[in-house]
Amino acid sequence: MDALYCVEQIKIPPLLPNILKDFTKAAILTQPPDILEWSAAYFKALSRGEVAPVKDRLDNNPPANINELTKRQLAMLHKQLGPIGTVKLSVLENKWRETGFAKERLQELLSLGEFGADIDWEKLLTLACSSVEQNLPQALRVLCEMLTSDPEGAAARIPLDQFGKLYKFLAQVDGEVPAEQVHKVMEYLKNDPAPRFGGKVGPRDFLHPSCPRLDSI
Repeated sequence: MDALYCVEQIKIPPLLPNILKDFTKAAILTQPPDILEWSAAYFKALSRGEVAPVKDRLDNNPPANINELTKRQLAMLHKQLGPIGTVKLSVLENKWRETGFAKERLQELLSLGEFGADIDWEKLLTLACSSVEQNLPQALRVLCEMLTSDPEGAAARIPLDQFGKLYKFLAQVDGEVPAEQVHKVMEYLKNDPAPRFGGKVGPRDFLHPSCPRLDSI
């Protein structure tokens, strides 16, 4: 016969209730398409002291299929990969899969950006943002909201040099934004808003009517 235990003999680890509570909340917020694979990634990250693949809040418009990207999912991935900077392809593929994105979607972005084995995460994030939004200016707005150190709802400014690198990259991949147009935008931002905000720019600056167009005319 199996051994019988009384209540006094069953010892519940003191941290277990909070661990399960946090895990349940994270699963509800994140809504992973593969709960088992996501759970493994969640606890692996916790055991290593890494950022877990958890959304900050529910998606208002969850994707109809895993080929679609959302801002919340990208923000969750950025929390994990942003501090790394240059990411190995194998690491990116693992994190991408654990997040629930389709491998085919990643391959499309890697091919579009002509990335190699060592990937500039911010550039890949820039391309991913362009697939979330309908046009280049709005993609850069979303990008700034993810990269900024400003509180949520604030101006979402980032250093001008960082913005310039990513804007030029996205314009180059787009292929329809003349180099002269990019130069006009950067000159405007460098001479007007950036000096007033500690060398930083944000959506309020490059979407302002006085700023030259960011995309093709």
